[in-house]
Amino acid sequence: MKCENNKQQCQLCGLTCRDNPFYFDTVREFYRCKRCLLIFVPPFYFLSPGEEKSEYDKHQNSPDDTGYRRFLNGLFDPVHQRVTTSAKGLDFGSGPGPTLSVMFEEVGHRMNIYDPFYAPDTSVLGYPYDFVTASEVVEHFHNPARELELLWSLVKPGGWLGIMTGMALDRQAFAGWRYKDDRSHVVFFSKETMEWLGRQWQTEVSFINRNVALFQKIV
Repeated sequence: MKCENNKQQCQLCGLTCRDNPFYFDTVREFYRCKRCLLIFVPPFYFLSPGEEKSEYDKHQNSPDDTGYRRFLNGLFDPVHQRVTTSAKGLDFGSGPGPTLSVMFEEVGHRMNIYDPFYAPDTSVLGYPYDFVTASEVVEHFHNPARELELLWSLVKPGGWLGIMTGMALDRQAFAGWRYKDDRSHVVFFSKETMEWLGRQWQTEVSFINRNVALFQKIV
């Protein structure tokens, strides 16, 4: 299915995209915003909530999986190094087998979790935290402008937001990138997009590795 008139609105910054797709295959079209450089698919490609949950139910992650823990260390270590002992944190999008929250609890931090499918208690979104983490979550956001503002609003002054997601590169790399083939992945961030977010939040972004970005809320 093709987008009519190649006209799509960026779901992060709101700019209307009138260009041809940044990339397309036999399944979906992908557009790239000229302002914030977010790559996104038009909303008619979004999965239904039931289809999304079916995809997430396939995940076999758990605290007992040492390989998964090693993967999460890419986000866990830099956040843990930057917060005080017994800090209060929220893991947003904790998934069917919460693990990152367990890792923080094991070193003395106090944790809440939220996931719209597996831990849908919205009361935990009612107050700020010393740190908020989102591991392999933001690429699923159907409304990243609203959802990222929510995450940022939950961070106390001086606190940290840590995001782990696959970072998009150029068109050639994108064409061969398996990350884009997951139909539940609908928005794709690059370092430039993360830097754009930092400017909106009036803070600098720290890139820990190719997939992890940290933002500190300036007091």
